[in-house]
Amino acid sequence: MSRRLSEVEGFAGEGGAMRAYVLINARPGKVRDLAAAIAKLEGVRHVDTCWGVPDIFVEAQSADARGLDELVVDHIQKLDGVERTETHIMVG
Repeated sequence: MSRRLSEVEGFAGEGGAMRAYVLINARPGKVRDLAAAIAKLEGVRHVDTCWGVPDIFVEAQSADARGLDELVVDHIQKLDGVERTETHIMVG
């Protein structure tokens, strides 16, 4: 029996919103510019840069999975300097 993610107890965040961590690997020399650009995107709650892999941690929130997909695929992945993203949807 399969269930949609929105039906799983504890899956939705505050007010029914979905939250995710997006881990980003950046090209050398692009981390600061990328972090600043990502912080301006709608749906981004918090951005941290770090030493090591990944280079950038993003906490994102959207009303639904489609919104998270659009944020990551249509906006973050298209920024100059992004090499790779890995998205982890929060369940609790």
